[in-house]
Amino acid sequence: MPTFRFWKPYGVLCQFTDPEGRPTLADYVKEPGIYAAGRLDFDSEGLLILTSDGALNARLTSPKFAHEKTYWVQVEGTPSEAQLQELRTGIDLKDGRTRPAKARLFDQAPDLPERPVPIRFRANIPTSWIELKITEGKNRQVRRMTAAVGLPCLRLVRWAVGPIDLENLSPGELSELTNVEKGFFPKRN
Repeated sequence: MPTFRFWKPYGVLCQFTDPEGRPTLADYVKEPGIYAAGRLDFDSEGLLILTSDGALNARLTSPKFAHEKTYWVQVEGTPSEAQLQELRTGIDLKDGRTRPAKARLFDQAPDLPERPVPIRFRANIPTSWIELKITEGKNRQVRRMTAAVGLPCLRLVRWAVGPIDLENLSPGELSELTNVEKGFFPKRN
């Protein structure tokens, strides 16, 4: 069954139709019968796994399999070690405590294409990039986690799901996974 990695651009819905006429996956993906395994917000960008394999979709979206998702997050401010440690130990959100995350500060901004809509800029407040790896997917979790430690999210890019990443893709591009790559997502945990 075909399975693809896709770089969802900023400002695109993770569905194939929209009654309001906003950009959707159908504007980029012409392969019939595939669906997104998971979601990214309209204002987030990055890796989506698209598949027609219902069992794979269930494995990728169920929290019990704890697939690691890697996000590159541009935040307002410069994170302290204490803020990064809070992210590493888990954050209390309204819908419960998050699992511990892996969090590290980038030395410099990652090499990403410019976003079509620039992030807000304030000359007196620096921005920084954090790599955050989580194994669950609460609604808007990464944004809520960084906000909870005083680091509002400015740009959010999901770079990887497990070992599958965006390397050699550009926003709006699709690439079929090999059987070996599909095998990275085990049937049991």
